[in-house]
Amino acid sequence: MIYHMKNQILILFSIFMLSLIIPVFPQDEAPTKNPNELIVSNEDLIVIFSSFIVAVIAIFLYLARNQILRKKFSYDVGDYESKKNRDYEKYHSDWTSDEFVGKKSVNKDDEEFRKSMQNSNFPNYYKILEVSNDATQGEIKNQFRRLVKEWHPDKNPDPTTKEKMAEINKAYEVLSDKERRKNYDKYFDIS
Repeated sequence: MIYHMKNQILILFSIFMLSLIIPVFPQDEAPTKNPNELIVSNEDLIVIFSSFIVAVIAIFLYLARNQILRKKFSYDVGDYESKKNRDYEKYHSDWTSDEFVGKKSVNKDDEEFRKSMQNSNFPNYYKILEVSNDATQGEIKNQFRRLVKEWHPDKNPDPTTKEKMAEINKAYEVLSDKERRKNYDKYFDIS
C-alpha cells in the first residue's frame, strides 16, 4: 500500500514540475469587449495551476498522513494468516469476553444444571453412557465410541436415534472434560 502511495506522490510531483516548465498560453490573445471579464496573463496562469497542484498534493498528503507516518512493525512485513482472515481477530479478542472485574463468572453448565434441577429433570450422564460414577476417562471414551457405533443414525433406523445421539454426545462432552465433570458431579450429588 505504501508502494502505491509513493507512486502516486511521484506522479503528482512530476505533474507539478511539468506545469512549471511548460508554458501555458491563454486561448485568445485578442482584447475582449466585455469590461467585466478578467484577463489573465501566462505567468498568472502558471501560478494559478501550480497553486492548484500544490493544494491537491497537500490534501492528498493530509488524507494519507496516517499511512505515511505509521510506525512499521515486523507484523506488517510478514505474511501471517491473521492478516488474511480478520474474522478470527474480531471473534477471538480478549476484549469481547463476558467476564468483568469484581463479578463472579457465570458458567453455562452451572445455569443449565440449576435449571434442570429446578425442573426436576436433571440428566444422569453416567446412566446415559452406561458407566459407573467413578469411571476413568479411558472407560468413558471407549463406552462413548461403542454407543455411537450402536446408535448412529446410519446403522439404526429408529426415529429416536437422533435424540439419543444428542444425549450421548452431551453426556460425553460433559464427562470427558475434567472441569465440567467436577462441576456436574457437584450438582449430581445434590440431586
